[in-house]
Amino acid sequence: MSKYEFILFDVEDQVATLTLNRPDALNALTIEMMAEVRLAMAEIEADSNIRALIFTSAGRGFCSGQDLKNRPAPGTDIVELYCDVYLGVFKDIQACRVPVIMAVNGIAAGGGFSLALNGDIIMAARSAKFIQVFSRIGLIPDLGSTWLLPRAIGRTRALKIMMTNETLMAETALEWGMITDCVDDDQLIPHARELALRLAKGPTRTLVATRATVDEGNDNDFAAQFRRELEVNGVMRETFDGIDGVNAFLEKRPSAFRGE
Repeated sequence: MSKYEFILFDVEDQVATLTLNRPDALNALTIEMMAEVRLAMAEIEADSNIRALIFTSAGRGFCSGQDLKNRPAPGTDIVELYCDVYLGVFKDIQACRVPVIMAVNGIAAGGGFSLALNGDIIMAARSAKFIQVFSRIGLIPDLGSTWLLPRAIGRTRALKIMMTNETLMAETALEWGMITDCVDDDQLIPHARELALRLAKGPTRTLVATRATVDEGNDNDFAAQFRRELEVNGVMRETFDGIDGVNAFLEKRPSAFRGE
């Protein structure tokens, strides 16, 4: 019997798939669901056999945002609670020890839009739609939207979407560079799995170091980032994958990457 009620989690061929599983509620986010996501992310952290993650959802929608029926008890410090619950999940995804592919099926609204933006690689079904929705209910975008979305599509585009609640279709999101792939609906998971298997066979420790170094660049000037790249590669050269990768190149053979 699965220990999870609100998500599905399985591992096959070194690829983990985490699926939000409240399809009747368009996978609206609850505190209980987020607790299960954190448990699954901890499983990935502890299992060195896992070398890539696909994050997706069941049913016809990726995520409709926070479930407004799932309200904390009166008197709860919502800022602290949501920082612990939602920021904790997003930081787990951003710091995941393996590459993370977001496979967005259907609508990603509000906090679901924010969630999707946390992937290393974001792909979407052709029918997928992204919408902020916050101003419709008199709130500003939250769960990281004001940080994530301008960096993904630029300030003015982000503000227009946030202020008007205009729907951003998957093909436009691809054109704007917010997502990496837009595929026919029935090809989303096969396409995500094909890429995940490819990443899982690669130098996953190096791939994650690449993500971390790119993210550090948000706070560095060019010279500092130039130096940081060299420092990180100094560490990578001493890893199994770094040593074998160089040797394989010189010996004209395939690398035997282990993610170490």
